[in-house]
Amino acid sequence: MYKLLLPVFLLIFLANKIFAQDWTDAEFKKANTAANVSYLNGEEKNIILYMNLIRLDGEKFYYTFLEDYINNYNSKVRKYRNYNELKITRTNPYYLSLLKNLRGLKNLPMFYPDERLASLSRAHAMDLSRNNLDTHESSNGDKLSKRISKFFPNRAFSENIGFGYSKSLDIVCNLLLDCGVPSLGHRFNIVDQKQKFNTVGVSIQPHPSYTNCTVINFVAQPAFYTKK
Repeated sequence: MYKLLLPVFLLIFLANKIFAQDWTDAEFKKANTAANVSYLNGEEKNIILYMNLIRLDGEKFYYTFLEDYINNYNSKVRKYRNYNELKITRTNPYYLSLLKNLRGLKNLPMFYPDERLASLSRAHAMDLSRNNLDTHESSNGDKLSKRISKFFPNRAFSENIGFGYSKSLDIVCNLLLDCGVPSLGHRFNIVDQKQKFNTVGVSIQPHPSYTNCTVINFVAQPAFYTKK
């Protein structure tokens, strides 16, 4: 019996060791498209960095940064009585489906920040905060399409909104896993290939009910609008 189990254990151990490889400086440099902008803070810049790392090598992100996020999250919620309900297990269907979505995902076009889009994200995040809302619709009834078309008419667009986190890795991994969201809309915006999203605006703001809220807007621009 032990002879049968040993090879399986070795395969798992070796797989974890392989995927625990470090990211290279070149990969970080390529993904860090928001490094020099002045209109985003450090965590907002890092949201773009982490989303781009996913697009550079989804499977490697799954076995490195996502693993760190899950381990830290499970450690934090261990103090609660309903820990078994809150924890993210390796048999969680969202965790397992994510691997299918990220396997083979490599070298997708990077997301680039845009100041106008960042201002739209900031305005909506502040609106959600000021009016204690948790919706894609503005407090005055404006829909996302109206907000986006003001600066980006006739472009494909989408929006991710996350609540509860203030740290970039937590925000990105929470949206990537998309636990409890059957459509996986947040996840598919991050790994988008169909709509050709390449421009993003990001804002993290305080929120009265959820502590923090994050708005990420995505727009598809002609390639010459983004930096090479």
